[in-house]
Amino acid sequence: MNFENYFGFRTRDIVYAIAIVFFIFLITFLSRTSRISKSQAVIGTKNTHIILQDDVNLDSLISILESSQIEYDEEELRWVSPLLGWRNFKKGYYKFDGEYSYNEFLTKLAFGSQDPVSITILPGITVERFARNLSREMSFDSSEVMSVFNDSLFLSSKKLSKEQLFGRMLPNTYDVYWTLSSEQTIERVLSEFESRVIGPYKNRVDSLDYSIDDIIAMASIVEWEANIEDEKPIVAGLYWNRLKRRMHLQADPTISFAVGERRRLLLADYKVEHPFNTYIYLGLPPGPVTNPSLQTIRATLYPDDHQFLYMVANPEGGHIFNRTYEQHLEDAEKWRAWLRQQYRIKRQRELQESED
Repeated sequence: MNFENYFGFRTRDIVYAIAIVFFIFLITFLSRTSRISKSQAVIGTKNTHIILQDDVNLDSLISILESSQIEYDEEELRWVSPLLGWRNFKKGYYKFDGEYSYNEFLTKLAFGSQDPVSITILPGITVERFARNLSREMSFDSSEVMSVFNDSLFLSSKKLSKEQLFGRMLPNTYDVYWTLSSEQTIERVLSEFESRVIGPYKNRVDSLDYSIDDIIAMASIVEWEANIEDEKPIVAGLYWNRLKRRMHLQADPTISFAVGERRRLLLADYKVEHPFNTYIYLGLPPGPVTNPSLQTIRATLYPDDHQFLYMVANPEGGHIFNRTYEQHLEDAEKWRAWLRQQYRIKRQRELQESED
């Protein structure tokens, strides 16, 4: 066919037109394709992360990215994703604090290559606070954590009570995956306790003729009793001395546990009927009152060798230790006198402020 006679165009013009269109298409295609491997296609600043609460498709991913600090081109992402074969992305926590190609970015999400989150377990807290703290960093809520501590089958499998399980929640910072369940997270902490306490200190525990649960129960009392780190071996030694003499431990932390809150104790609190009340019952309490730190556990395993049996608080936040009850009574009266003085000073200040 003669295109020039039939359409009014010369064949050479048509070839040129087709070549130009093809060249434009090729340039566009190559330009877009090059973006797949370009390292600066997706940019995240320091500490930038996204959380996919569930497995999501591309539209849902883009909605999540809109509220993040990640820089990208939405049109390009929509074009590149199906081209690479990635249409679904896995639940998880992902950090993007640098420059990424679309291929790197999408592959990480599609394969579920999560980054760990850091959870910090503090010493001397309650199980309720522990549950709240975990839930702030993980995918589960605090009720799911509490359900593990109240799960009779789980406790039975570990041969632990609820209090004994919590006593093994060793304070530390742990790197875990956000998608772990509450039970898996607790298992992770238990494994840390095994490797850092039970393994290294087995011979020492055996030499003391106490079980590891006895040691943790005692360490938990020391954790709440001693605010000053250097005092912990002294306090531990004092309580061990009382046990050896078959004295009541008379440990205030066990009363705080029995009444369900840490506050200034009242006379009636010491009479509360509770298995943890060491003013009523001899020996160690049935379990820990809190989760002791590794330093406190060491202090309990290696207490100072002394003859102290009594202690009373001092204004510096520590304790005065005594061998005899008579000395203890004298120092206790000094402590009460100081408290009364502080109360008077506080009242005078409040009266002055009200007059002003």
